[in-house]
Amino acid sequence: MGEHSEGVPPGFTELDLYKGGGTVSFGAEKKDLRELWQLDPAYVFLNHGSYGATPKSVLYEQHRLHLHIDSEPVRFFRLELEDYLDAAREKLADFVGADRDGIVFVPNATTGVNAVLRSTKFKPGDEILTTDHAYNACKNAADFVAQRDGATVKVVHIPYPMSSPKQVVDAVLSGVTDRTRFLMIDHVTSPTAVVFPVQKIIDALEGSEIDILIDGAHAPGMLPLDLTTMGMAYYTGNCHKWLCAPKGAAFLYVREDKRGQVRPVTISHGANSTRSDKSRMLLEFDWTGTGDYTPFILIPKAIEFLESLYPGGVRELMERNHRLAMEAGKMLCDRFGVPMPLPEEMIGSMVALPILRPLDGEKTKVPSGKWSDPVQDRLFHEFNIEVPVVSLPSVVQRRLIRISCHAHNSMSDYEKLADALKKMGF
Repeated sequence: MGEHSEGVPPGFTELDLYKGGGTVSFGAEKKDLRELWQLDPAYVFLNHGSYGATPKSVLYEQHRLHLHIDSEPVRFFRLELEDYLDAAREKLADFVGADRDGIVFVPNATTGVNAVLRSTKFKPGDEILTTDHAYNACKNAADFVAQRDGATVKVVHIPYPMSSPKQVVDAVLSGVTDRTRFLMIDHVTSPTAVVFPVQKIIDALEGSEIDILIDGAHAPGMLPLDLTTMGMAYYTGNCHKWLCAPKGAAFLYVREDKRGQVRPVTISHGANSTRSDKSRMLLEFDWTGTGDYTPFILIPKAIEFLESLYPGGVRELMERNHRLAMEAGKMLCDRFGVPMPLPEEMIGSMVALPILRPLDGEKTKVPSGKWSDPVQDRLFHEFNIEVPVVSLPSVVQRRLIRISCHAHNSMSDYEKLADALKKMGF
């Protein structure tokens, strides 16, 4: 199994794994792609969008790398880590269309948002513009820096469902004033699963003094990216969601003219490094302290895995997942008598459907439970279906059930969801 072979960990078989960086060969046998993931076969997994799901082969490489690290930790951190990160950065930069010096690793997109916002100094009266579809954690980060500096967070309303990307563009631009200094906007929204027309918004604000941060938490692996041509100041995205890297893998892209001012959330040794062979930004972000760097290192393995699934690579996989989201969304909407909430161009690999209505005697919240919604709780515990139910009353009155579509999913998964909802009385 190569130079770091220490045997196969529990739950794995040789058939499940990469061999020398290639894909598993099943000969003439057609193998269910779900078997390439470590997903519990007892559950229907329709929630790839929350935390992703890592393939067995990538988990196995992580296991081998962990054992290698602990065989001589000082050797790894002092002599090997930087080369691993540089190799991963180069592969990722090529995948997302960025120059490698503009990419730094962060554990999640929320950390990327925090690094940018907390490195930005606002003046009293400045406005940070965002939308009411923003991810709660990122909105909290904006509120934090606004309170710190005496600025204001301005939230524009974008309706849901919607019929055209123009509604998003018009809403965002209507919120721009002469006090707007910063725009934080999602590429793919988390609660409503809308692909926002971010390029149109970036183009419309070109030449202004407004810095734009795109929260692309869901975009890598769902949508084609070419960051250097987009033009925004900052872009952050997760690699553990649709790219299927291990948990804790994300990146922040910073445009060249902004790289001297962005600092990591944790200030560490790079802050006073005397090295001149790398930028201050790379030196600071690449080492913030002892931690698990394997999720970053294995981003290339995750990309290689996804590239291997279809002849057309990740691009074909993205198109396949989009088609499945459309087909599954239409089937569910037809079953429950509602129209599709978005035009096709605003749907990626997941879609949030307004098909739920309150049931008799149903409480909106579960006060002491682990889920935020009783429907999600019942689907999980009674029907073994993992799917999020979203409540966003400021945007849409009906609760949304958000389905995700990846290579391990098929239409039968969504038909099981429809049958379960019918049995529940919807």
